[in-house]
Amino acid sequence: MTQGGYGTSPGVSGDMPSDAVRVRLGASPSAGHDVLLRLAGDPSVTVRAALAMNPSAPPEADVCLATDADERVRALLASRLATLAPGLAAPERTALKRHARETLGLLVQDAAVRVRSAIAEVVKEMPDAPRDLILRLAYDTELPVSGPVIRFSPLLTGEDLLALVADSPDRAAAVASRANIGADVCDAVVAGADSTVIRTLLGNRSAQIRDATLDALIARAEQNPGWHPPLVRRPRLPAHSALALSGIVATCLLAEMADRAGLDAGLVEEMRRRIAARLGGGPPPARPDSDASLEEAIDEARTIAAAGKIPEKALIDAATRGEARRASALLAVAASVPVRVVDRAVRLRSAKGLVSLAWRAGFTMMAGCTVQTLLAHLSPDAVLSAGPGGRFPLATDEMNWQIDFLSRAGR
Repeated sequence: MTQGGYGTSPGVSGDMPSDAVRVRLGASPSAGHDVLLRLAGDPSVTVRAALAMNPSAPPEADVCLATDADERVRALLASRLATLAPGLAAPERTALKRHARETLGLLVQDAAVRVRSAIAEVVKEMPDAPRDLILRLAYDTELPVSGPVIRFSPLLTGEDLLALVADSPDRAAAVASRANIGADVCDAVVAGADSTVIRTLLGNRSAQIRDATLDALIARAEQNPGWHPPLVRRPRLPAHSALALSGIVATCLLAEMADRAGLDAGLVEEMRRRIAARLGGGPPPARPDSDASLEEAIDEARTIAAAGKIPEKALIDAATRGEARRASALLAVAASVPVRVVDRAVRLRSAKGLVSLAWRAGFTMMAGCTVQTLLAHLSPDAVLSAGPGGRFPLATDEMNWQIDFLSRAGR
């Protein structure tokens, strides 16, 4: 043994081994009890961190590390001890496990959020963690600690979630994101949450929102346009709810609803009538639209462009009538690209590509949504929606790249 009590190691001289040697000792599962206990007070944080991750560290060392001055060391210790949580819940606990549970209990009260959140990240999905530990974390005042447990822990019941929402509305966002929350919990979130949390709830496709609650939210949705996309995309949308929504949502979202599977044919027809009315009085009957009419469609688009800018309404009218060739020609000429570029975006069902072409053409995101839904027939989940204030959701460089890619592909 050296004077420092660490034992001899090749190439080590003096009273204390080098930092590298002490780190290896701290991480070693075969290092002696006394050596590891001495390392718990080592001046190097790297050495103490190595010991904190060592599953062979003696309980006395864990107690020492649980009050370490560096929260990074305490967080590493917390992560290791949290992995033992399932065994700590068993009634027949050994003295070693009792020791680990007591130390973990000390760490779950640590003043540093990093330490408590380290425990939460490890135990958040454990089905057999101690329930009292899960509840302690779920009621933590810091969302980085409570949020993961509330969102994922299978040990939390519906009654627990109701109590958590009642205790602090700040936790409602985490509850609203949890999979398969029941109708009573959804009602509690809606009753006390702000519009942002309600949008999160509406976007949670597994949330069991009652029809009556959905209707109440639709009644408030006109003043909350951010709710419109998740409302339109709810997995279950009763006919009367869809009809109510059709009166307030943007035309591109109305087109999404009209394409939903399972809606009554009469309701779909009413939605399409509303789309046509919004776009400026009933559009004329559809013309035959086949490959034979492509040159005619391009000539017509060029004629319109020669007289000035191609109106966005002309594109939307053509797409709404199902005149895919005419709509593609109008988009291509307005964007100054060959029709094959538009066709390639449609064939690839490229939401980014179609939005980029609408931008290049000088149209708004209403046209961008229309070509996604009515030309490429993208599902609601795949459609790129407008950004804040109706802006395009992609950066200019990204849209230029998309058009360049579509232009080069297949050459």
